[in-house]
Amino acid sequence: MEWNSFDGAEVAALTQGTAFVADPGERDCPSCGARAVRAYLTTPSSARRPTLVSYVWCTGCRKFVGTRSALPAGLVFTDPLATLPAPERRELERTLSGFLAHLDRLWDTGVLPQAFGVENAS
Repeated sequence: MEWNSFDGAEVAALTQGTAFVADPGERDCPSCGARAVRAYLTTPSSARRPTLVSYVWCTGCRKFVGTRSALPAGLVFTDPLATLPAPERRELERTLSGFLAHLDRLWDTGVLPQAFGVENAS
């Protein structure tokens, strides 16, 4: 089964309410209504500037959105994929369906959701 993109109104709905970094649990899907929206955030080592990449998907209706933004100052979080060797990481990310299936397994086994915090700049 293929993945489809959330439409603009659904993406806007996903941005309402508490941010994933404040409450990293599953959310209600603006498309199908199931409490099945999950998120995974990462910081690509190859980025020229501190960058945050977000993957948000619904396991119920198989809709997805990915975004890139500036990494908020001081944001720290667990990333279970951060220690993977680059070739293994590239292979994992080769297909969206394979990558999201891997992330779902991490959710289902309790490795995800991630834990977030703010590092003091003092």
